Amino acid sequence: MRILHIVGTVSPAAGGPTEVIKMLVRYAPPGYTSELATLDDPSAAFLRDLPFPVHASGSSRKRWFRPALLRWLRKNRGRFDGVIVHGLWEFTGFAAALTVAKNPGYVVFTHGMLDPYFKRAFPAKHAKKWFYWIPAEYWVLRRARRVLFTTAAERDLAAQSFWLHRWTPMVVPIGSEPPPADTASLIRAFAAACPAVSGRRFLLFLGRINEKKGCDLLVRAFAELSAGHPDLHLVMAGPDPSGWRQRLEALAADCNCADRIHWPGMLLGEAKWGAFAACEAFVLPSHQENFGVAVVEALASARPVLLTHPVNISADLEADGCALVEPDTQEGITRLLARWLDLSPAQRSEMSIRAKEIFARRYDMRRNAETILRVFERPQPSTANIRAVPEAR
Repeated sequence: MRILHIVGTVSPAAGGPTEVIKMLVRYAPPGYTSELATLDDPSAAFLRDLPFPVHASGSSRKRWFRPALLRWLRKNRGRFDGVIVHGLWEFTGFAAALTVAKNPGYVVFTHGMLDPYFKRAFPAKHAKKWFYWIPAEYWVLRRARRVLFTTAAERDLAAQSFWLHRWTPMVVPIGSEPPPADTASLIRAFAAACPAVSGRRFLLFLGRINEKKGCDLLVRAFAELSAGHPDLHLVMAGPDPSGWRQRLEALAADCNCADRIHWPGMLLGEAKWGAFAACEAFVLPSHQENFGVAVVEALASARPVLLTHPVNISADLEADGCALVEPDTQEGITRLLARWLDLSPAQRSEMSIRAKEIFARRYDMRRNAETILRVFERPQPSTANIRAVPEAR
């Protein structure tokens, strides 16, 4: 089976979708091969070391319409047995609908981009999306063989974003790969990237530095509790695409805890896994998270996770005994950290054990990748028989 992945960008700063694509390629079943079509600039440095063929149709000039992608898909569609479009709101999905809907067919991996959070948080932008939804995205999803969601919660929430919708949903498991075995080497790599916390206690945030992730709430909560725990630090690791870090650093300075909050930037490879291995717990205070690959990377590293309710897998992990969960409010995040700090060493150790067990049972991508890719081997209904997905209540 030859699978084509189509995505706007595979920049490491893009986060979840990039990691999912890499894992789907790396852990595909025997007999599967993969290629990637992207709107990245062909000269982008991050494309050079990818271990699969990449066909880049973009340029340094930013624009939505990319006729080069259409031409390439028409010329090469016969080489593939299935196509996965990753994400929404880009020319990628529209190009797939125009070229490969009938042969070989495609599925859409939404990656949380239909969550109604965006409608509430950015009403003006949502209104503009209707002008693209009706002539383009609605049809992209309707013509897809499947629209893939990572949780039942994400699937049900997606139906609340646009009252006009029609697709065939499918919930598929994703996850992470396990960390490299040499933990000492990983911790050394992290110490080189963030020497200020080497050998110290710290909580870890790892993700994009932006408002959606609740970074400001976390800084304030840490500041409120830090005086009572003078040996505890906070690491805020991740890219800063909107330039928000400067405001957060100023906030930390106003709260008199700037010397205990550390900003190593985006961590990759061994440094990333070393951050998970060295931390006490992973914190994700997000206002919206369809899944959270970093969450299961923490579980793979046997680290408990401190989450908010809008992280769609939070309820499952709380029931499994490896997560603490609170609302995505200032009071909720402060209570979340306080609950962790009040736990005994034995309780924290038990959560760590449960984290590793839950990862192995549900979130090991070495197994889950095969489940996702098998979608192309199953009989598919014709689009004429697709029923509208009802509004979630």
